[in-house]
Amino acid sequence: MKITEVHIEIAKGNKERLRAFCSVVLDNVFVVHDLKIIQGDKSMFVAMPSHKITDHCPNCGFKNHLRACFCNKCGNQLDNDRATYDANGQTKLYADIAHPINENFRKSIQVVVLKAYYEEKQLSIQIGYVSHYDNYCKI
Repeated sequence: MKITEVHIEIAKGNKERLRAFCSVVLDNVFVVHDLKIIQGDKSMFVAMPSHKITDHCPNCGFKNHLRACFCNKCGNQLDNDRATYDANGQTKLYADIAHPINENFRKSIQVVVLKAYYEEKQLSIQIGYVSHYDNYCKI
């Protein structure tokens, strides 16, 4: 599987670690939106698209985020320890929507996406720069 297109949108405003959003096209037939380019402690990395993990209120069944203390529908107080934990003991609040299943493809995504990011970053400092991310990524 080849990454045939990469589209970058430089993050606007004062985002601390978020540098850009990204979409990748695979084999000219499949697109994955909402990858994020993050400045880590040691280097930049590409984070896969994810969503907040939710659970259901035991009283009414409404879906609530794990950090919610009360149900957003019925107001029932929710248990504070509803989250699961990862191998490092960290609270797992997000789950990947799409991700590579082996390290080699993860590395190839990282290399291609970061190369495109640095190219877009150079373009963004030119006078009259306009991001074309929305033109490519909304289907």
